[in-house]
Amino acid sequence: MKTMQETYKGIGFCLLIAIPAFLLGKQFEVIGGPVFAILIGMCLALLVKESGSLQAGIKFTSKKILQYAVILLGFGMNLTDILVKGRQSLPIILATISTSLVISFILYKVMHIPARISTLVGVGSSICGGSAIAATAPVIDADDEEIAQSISVIFLFNVIAALIFPKLGMILGLSNEGFGLFAGTAVNDTSSVTAAAAAWDGLHGSNTLDAATIVKLTRTLAIIPITLVLSFWQMRKAKKSGEIQGGTFDIKKIFPFFILFFILASVVTTVFALPATVTAPIKELSKFFIIMAMAAIGFNTNLVKLVRTGGKPIFMGLCCWIGIAGVSLLIQHVLGIW
Repeated sequence: MKTMQETYKGIGFCLLIAIPAFLLGKQFEVIGGPVFAILIGMCLALLVKESGSLQAGIKFTSKKILQYAVILLGFGMNLTDILVKGRQSLPIILATISTSLVISFILYKVMHIPARISTLVGVGSSICGGSAIAATAPVIDADDEEIAQSISVIFLFNVIAALIFPKLGMILGLSNEGFGLFAGTAVNDTSSVTAAAAAWDGLHGSNTLDAATIVKLTRTLAIIPITLVLSFWQMRKAKKSGEIQGGTFDIKKIFPFFILFFILASVVTTVFALPATVTAPIKELSKFFIIMAMAAIGFNTNLVKLVRTGGKPIFMGLCCWIGIAGVSLLIQHVLGIW
């Protein structure tokens, strides 16, 4: 009974952080609620000295509620609409994802950046920022500080992209269609894609926001193969380390079953053509759950250590970001879209 009470206490604590973070994220979409939640959590960690009774609920929030958020994210994915409308962007999406993953792998080897941080930064840069990190972190068993560091790197380049990409698109002479593809493939997080496309529309009186969002959702589908590949890689590592021997191996600890529920949610939305009146509130709940999880992660993150060790991951994020943007523009030019 005491454990249950402590779990609820910790969940309630994360909820109290998540509410103002969610509201601030609505006001400052280019930053987003998850980043506010991490920052508030880290600040509170410096003030709250006795947090032992909160840890059970904080751990539950950072692990289980994060997985529930990914499952609910599937209800915003109508696979038919995405594949039909996002088909044109597939070559660019595949190229940018491959570019980011290759760059992160090379820098992981050359600069000896921790493997889990390298994976999270590479996946977050190439797919969909915080959502991809949320889906990948449980699969590779990333700890709270690694998640917070990766989210921070993604946030930094989200803000820069949202601020400079509309101006860069004008300098390069991109068409409305070209900028929609550029924003949808080269900006990390959905909120920043929205901010960049909305700024472009404000300057040009166009409607690139819908196109950029569809491209971004098409990128999000890459969560499925990436997490499945990583899970099989984790199983291979477990087999090599001997964890599987002697009947001690538990597939539930390795295989991301929550991703299967994410796929199921996407299939339900597609088959039953769920209207926006149904899916929109579920998507908002998914975002709120991610913010709750980031509050827990922020509270368990050592701010001093995060700053001290942040140089290499930031450089990796910069290289991934430049690589993705360059490849997106190059392929558009080759395909004659620009």
